Amino acid sequence: MYFLSGWPRRLLCPLRSGERPFLVEPSAQRFYLAVLSETQISIWFSRPSVLIVSYIESGKAATQFGFYQQVEWKPDDSMIAVAAANGYVLLFDILGGLDEKYLYEPVYPKGSARVKVSPGYKEEQCAPALTLEMKKPVDLEAPISCLQTLQEDLLVATADGFLHMLHWDSVSNGRRAVNLCTVPFSLDLQSSRGGPCLDLEGVYIRDMEYCSTLDGFAVVFDDGRLGFITPTANRLATDQLQGVWAADVSDGTCVAVNNKYRLMAFGCASGSVLVYMIDSSTGSMQLSHKLELTPKHYPDVWNKTGPVKMIRWSPDCSVAMVTWDCGGLSLWSVFGAHLICTLGEDFAYRSDGTKKEPLKISSMSWGVEGYHLWVISSSDSTPVEAEGDEKLQQAGILQFQFIKSALTVNPCTSNQEQVLLQGEDRLYLTCGDPTQAHSGSEKSSSRDAGTPLHRPSVSTPLSQGLSTLLGHKHWQVVQIHSTYLETNWPIRFAAIDWSGQCVAVAGRRGFAHYSLYSRKWKLFGNVTQEQNMAVTGGLAWWNDFVVIACYNFIDRQEELRLYVRSSNLDNAFASVTKLHADTLLLNVFRNVVILFRADCSICLYSIERRHDSPSPSASVELLQEVSMSRYIPHPGLVVSVTLTSVRTETGITLKAPQQACSAESILLNLAGQLIMLQRDRSGPQVREKDTQANQMMLPFCAPVVLAQCVENVWTTCRSNRKKRHLMEALWLSCGEAGMKVWLPLFPRDHRKPHSFLSRRIMLPFHINIYPLTVLFEDALILGASNETMLFDGLSSSSEPLETLFPFCTVERTSQIYLHHILRQLLMRNLGEQALMLAQSCAALPYFPHVLELMVHVVLEEEATSREPIPDPLLPTVAKFVTEFPLFLQTIVHCARKTEYALWNYLFAAVGNPKDLFEECLMAQDLDTAASYLIILQNMEVPAVSRQHATLLFNTALEQGKWDLCRHMIRFLKAIGSGESETPPSTPTTQEQSSTGGFEFFRNRSISMSQSADSIAGGKFNLQKTLSMPSGPSCKGGERWCKDSDSAENLYIDLMLWRHARLLLEQVRLRDLGCFSAQLGFELIGWLCRERTRVARVDDFVTALKCLHKDFLWPFPVIPACSVSSPLKNGRCRPVLSSRLLKSQSADSLLNSDMDTTPPQVTPANHNWLDGLGAVPKELDSASSHGPQTQEAFLSPLINKGEEYSIGSATDLTETSSMVDGDWTMVDENFSTLSLSQSELEHISMELANKGPHKSQVQLRYLLHVFMEAGCLEWCVIIGLILRDASVIKQVVGFLDSPEVPAETVQSIRAGLMAVDLWVSSDCLGYKPFLHLIGPQLLKLSEVPEEPVQPEPFQPSGASEPEPRAEDTRGVMTSAHPLRPRGVVTSAHPLPLDGPCGASARPLEDTPEVPEQQEALEEGAYDCTLS
Repeated sequence: MYFLSGWPRRLLCPLRSGERPFLVEPSAQRFYLAVLSETQISIWFSRPSVLIVSYIESGKAATQFGFYQQVEWKPDDSMIAVAAANGYVLLFDILGGLDEKYLYEPVYPKGSARVKVSPGYKEEQCAPALTLEMKKPVDLEAPISCLQTLQEDLLVATADGFLHMLHWDSVSNGRRAVNLCTVPFSLDLQSSRGGPCLDLEGVYIRDMEYCSTLDGFAVVFDDGRLGFITPTANRLATDQLQGVWAADVSDGTCVAVNNKYRLMAFGCASGSVLVYMIDSSTGSMQLSHKLELTPKHYPDVWNKTGPVKMIRWSPDCSVAMVTWDCGGLSLWSVFGAHLICTLGEDFAYRSDGTKKEPLKISSMSWGVEGYHLWVISSSDSTPVEAEGDEKLQQAGILQFQFIKSALTVNPCTSNQEQVLLQGEDRLYLTCGDPTQAHSGSEKSSSRDAGTPLHRPSVSTPLSQGLSTLLGHKHWQVVQIHSTYLETNWPIRFAAIDWSGQCVAVAGRRGFAHYSLYSRKWKLFGNVTQEQNMAVTGGLAWWNDFVVIACYNFIDRQEELRLYVRSSNLDNAFASVTKLHADTLLLNVFRNVVILFRADCSICLYSIERRHDSPSPSASVELLQEVSMSRYIPHPGLVVSVTLTSVRTETGITLKAPQQACSAESILLNLAGQLIMLQRDRSGPQVREKDTQANQMMLPFCAPVVLAQCVENVWTTCRSNRKKRHLMEALWLSCGEAGMKVWLPLFPRDHRKPHSFLSRRIMLPFHINIYPLTVLFEDALILGASNETMLFDGLSSSSEPLETLFPFCTVERTSQIYLHHILRQLLMRNLGEQALMLAQSCAALPYFPHVLELMVHVVLEEEATSREPIPDPLLPTVAKFVTEFPLFLQTIVHCARKTEYALWNYLFAAVGNPKDLFEECLMAQDLDTAASYLIILQNMEVPAVSRQHATLLFNTALEQGKWDLCRHMIRFLKAIGSGESETPPSTPTTQEQSSTGGFEFFRNRSISMSQSADSIAGGKFNLQKTLSMPSGPSCKGGERWCKDSDSAENLYIDLMLWRHARLLLEQVRLRDLGCFSAQLGFELIGWLCRERTRVARVDDFVTALKCLHKDFLWPFPVIPACSVSSPLKNGRCRPVLSSRLLKSQSADSLLNSDMDTTPPQVTPANHNWLDGLGAVPKELDSASSHGPQTQEAFLSPLINKGEEYSIGSATDLTETSSMVDGDWTMVDENFSTLSLSQSELEHISMELANKGPHKSQVQLRYLLHVFMEAGCLEWCVIIGLILRDASVIKQVVGFLDSPEVPAETVQSIRAGLMAVDLWVSSDCLGYKPFLHLIGPQLLKLSEVPEEPVQPEPFQPSGASEPEPRAEDTRGVMTSAHPLRPRGVVTSAHPLPLDGPCGASARPLEDTPEVPEQQEALEEGAYDCTLS
């Protein structure tokens, strides 16, 4: 509502004086302020805030009259009265300056157009020169206690118990005096009641204030009693006064009245403010509410404030500022919502935690429109900078700056979903960027259901969604145009359009509007037109028109005008309708304008866009007038008027759907009472084919009071069938009582409604923010709050304002309210309605939070209640929450955020946590199950926790949730070692599951595509650290070693081993690698142990197919010409066959189920290669010689780090490995090497036959692991899929070793023969590779079948120089024992560039292996693929 902004300013009085000012009093319009000190009265101007004139009493007169004490203005600002200590009333005339009209003048730069163009620019901009002239003083012969102006009279209360009435103009006319003892006081005005009468002997009035809407005086007597004096006749005469007094109050100190809401606020010595209203039926004083600090928010000061010193209502009557004897300022809304207090937080404490002395205030006053609060401090806590003794004599006035909600003065903004705040010279908007405006179809289309509402010309949807309104915490600050502000300050009204993209402001004269699209203001081109109108009843937007109710000074006529946004701001483009009475309020509902006029009547006008005129314009037509004078005692009491489609629907059914959208009711906020007038449909019904205008003519029923203490009302003219509860509800803000919603109740599934069930229900709920607007569909309330920042690091001898006060900013806030409404419905046994409402909002992103909040609030209240609750709500809430799929998460999140002591109460209502845990497992919701495990761990014995943890661990292993698995290992260990007080945290994000990369490459330098032969010999015997997964697995290794003796670790190990065995049996090597990497499982040691058991391969062909599928590795293909047709000119035809062969259907590659199961480990890290001794270097050089010379050309492409993307499942072999930049590499090579077409074909064949780069890295790593563990069968299979001849050579070389069991040799030989058969029939792409490793296969087939005593390992056979590639091929084709049938063979060696396997590449290729060996030696190639 009102928010502090920035730091207060200090205004220094230019006249030095030894007296401190102690009182500030504003004039009626608040443009002038009178500042009083003991013998001096000064008049200040509000903008600019400058001193105009100061009257200093002579010493002789000062001794005669006494010091000045109080001051009061005449309503027309022409006179001022000062009460002096010796019982004199001094009257001063305020006269305009004789010679000089203005005291200050603005100086414009040369050439500025403003001087010539703006008529009367001086009057608006400058402080006028005034003089004060004392008239004859009036001696009342008794000390004066208070002054109060009354139109033409001045009321003076004296300490001898008299009320004097003086006439402002002619004091000599004689004064009338009333003795308080003669005024009859009772508890109410019905004299028949004859209650106790008040004895006023020796009592005088300490403070009083006149209330024009109640026509009486609120008074505080010197004995602390409170009363209200009202004249029984029109004139205040001696014998025509009557009083009522408030019972049971005797500590009153001061009073302030609120004319708009008819409230009297009395300050008390206890520090609280009692707000009374007058009962309209009995005339008695009734306590409405209290304004007091609560011990909850202000535990240090709530009862130490001292008596209330002063209360000041803001000019718009929407807030009250209070100060106490001990100091401080506090701001409350009219019905008690607390907004600001300077006795706590950053106002009261420095940044180092020490307490500041609160600012003691002797007087305060609101400035024009409530943008400033003028404060005179009584304490010396704000000394002026001391430069000399003289300077200290300069008195200072503090000016606090405020920003207020546009609702306070222009309540028509209440049916919009933006927050608009207005400051003295700027506007604050919450709307976001127009480009991110919410484009939900249901929102944008539903607004015009039933009425032909025209869109604005701007093409954004009219309703803003969450992304826009909640996207950020920042305001859009729009600076009001300085030219408009100069001549028309202060800004009185502000309005924003539906889309949140256009704002309009109206000051003293004219108005201006601004577009957020163009970032430009539009002002009247003709300043005379601007100065000839003043906005009186407010302004609003209708589509792209500004609707204003204004007074025309030329015609002296009230008018309703519409200006189109797109045209220039000029009366020529305005649509003008003359009105018969002054307009006080204006509002727009769809295509209807509603006006409330000073004669207490309501007028409805229809607006329609005219299509016949060349420029956009609108026609306005009077629909209906409704007189309200019977119900409204004073027109100034109406706070807001709204049209709405809401109705009680008593006794009628809305047959026509469009009737539900029409303007059904008028809502009036009459001094806080919400009154509803509905259309009377009891008469003859209007036929549907009749015009809308006729429908509007239906009369209204008698008014009904819906609610009391209402500050703001929100309703919407949009409709949304899916969220009818929220869209057709009425939202009320009720001050300290929080909010209320008048919610419609609908029968479910179009059933007949219960006759006993009301159609609507009023539900109250409390919120933590002050509501400024309601987002209907999003179930959110938007507001604002003051935030403070301390800047007290500046140390100086005299504390500047910046250290005394924090810097204030305004923050956007929002709050969910849905859980309050659901809870209220459940309390009233309206569970069906609650369910319908909740289901309509289930798609909201914070709906899970709503359910959680509801459970939490009810649990806290009921479980901590001291008395037993007869009808607990928690079981109902629990049953309600089970209706939603988020039930399990809601309960466990709520439990985790609640203290342990309340868990038993919670689970007694929602069910046994063991059952809920099992439900989570069945629903595969493992993260929620993990949270329930923590509950179980605290509520059950360790055995139960371990049993459930084991279940969860196994499930997590199967699903590859590695993060959760790690937590579960820690959890199981903690249970075993009694560390159960450190439960695992619930994992928030899952790491990549089994399809992800192996994270353990992070700290390794194993080259990805290096051939196994390159690490034979000395290089192959890697250190132990390299053979184990590094990173997390190293820690794992320590764990296995350190705690292996504990039963708990053995228990975990057994589960891990079982899972690893399962993965290996199912040939899920990729999952096995992920499992090992993520859980630090020591794969090599475990494989060593399982080498002869589960690590054997029974079916090589199946295993090879599984690896292809698991690693998304394409089966190799060869061009058809290489098999079926003779060679032409020694070269193949460049036909690349890219079809997948029959053994590898596309579906089997991608639709494989990637499920995973659990891992195991052995403490031993046995490196079986240690037993083989050093393998001679010759093997390394000789076996790698062939591939080295043949892998020449492709290495630049590989080393550029190609990225394989599997494009589609049906064409895995066509994926290109080249990113655009890599083609430059090929271009360079073209310039040096003239490539033939078939050589290019080779390159494309190479690329087509390789899998993704990541898979290659993973396969290389697994090859290394299996090699270290001695699982040679797996090495052969991985060598086959990688088509790496050196791996096969190396394995065959190892088979001669005595360490290798004969079964392994037999298994490898049988497996390779099976592969050879399969290749011949199903996958010819492997043929060239099998030819290449022909010598190894030949050597393998010569090993005798019977198990013989193995001889010592002989390296000589392997060190024979390998034949050249041509010879190799010759041997392959002629002497190969495993030659498949149906293959064209010949003794002639194949040409060099014939289609070979992946490793037999053209001789022109650049060497690849040496580079990679080098990388290994330097440790430079760091693979960090994940």
